[in-house]
Amino acid sequence: MTSQPFSAREGHRPEDKQITVREDAPPELRQAILMLAKSLEMRPHDMRDVICGVLLVFPNPNNWSPYPNVWCEVQNLMDDAVWYKIYDIAESFYAKLVSDNPRDFEPASEFERKLNEFFLEKGIGWELRDGQITYRGSEVFANSTQKIPQALEKVGYQRAANEMREALRDISRRPDADITGAIQHAMAALEATAREVAGDRKRTLGKLSSKLDLPSPFKEILDKLWGYTSNRGRHIREGENINYPEAELIVTIAGSLCAFLVQ
Repeated sequence: MTSQPFSAREGHRPEDKQITVREDAPPELRQAILMLAKSLEMRPHDMRDVICGVLLVFPNPNNWSPYPNVWCEVQNLMDDAVWYKIYDIAESFYAKLVSDNPRDFEPASEFERKLNEFFLEKGIGWELRDGQITYRGSEVFANSTQKIPQALEKVGYQRAANEMREALRDISRRPDADITGAIQHAMAALEATAREVAGDRKRTLGKLSSKLDLPSPFKEILDKLWGYTSNRGRHIREGENINYPEAELIVTIAGSLCAFLVQ
């Protein structure tokens, strides 16, 4: 008899919701993380140790019994934690599951899979990938960026690959994304790619477009993107805000152009 529930056996799942949660950890997420850990046989005492380690607080020495005392303490700690620490705790739970099962990655993989399903179903703009909470954008963003570093490495463009990884890392920072850094690294990845393709490692991106033999629309896109991000970069330093969607768009376009130039 299969251990899968009906919905998994029959392929039923709710549609992914539009991302509405980014800089927050709603109560239902806090509860879900605990329930997932509990379902994977993590004991309340172990949960408490992990949470206290993340929050740098001492466990209550008067709580001994797993249920209800320690379990209630764990819930209270989760309820009171600042939002970004909840994602740190999720990462630490994953690491605990890995360390407790060094020869069997199934518990950690199951925790990652189910937590990511929860993120999708609740419109939470993060995902757990290889034990780290990272930025989850639109489907277009994911398709345009996730495989770009590997594609650049495959053709030997290591600097460009590193810059794109930094862009993705910056946009994933908690509690506040480094949006400026994400844009700058994405454009640096595009510039490094253009230099390799053009065989000119000294010119800036703004002066390389004429040497890339691009069709007219793509040349104009490259020129306008360079000018736009240069201007916005100056405005950012003067205090003007750039939001997530705008940064996501720039990183997406830069990643897509990198892929196009490589091909």
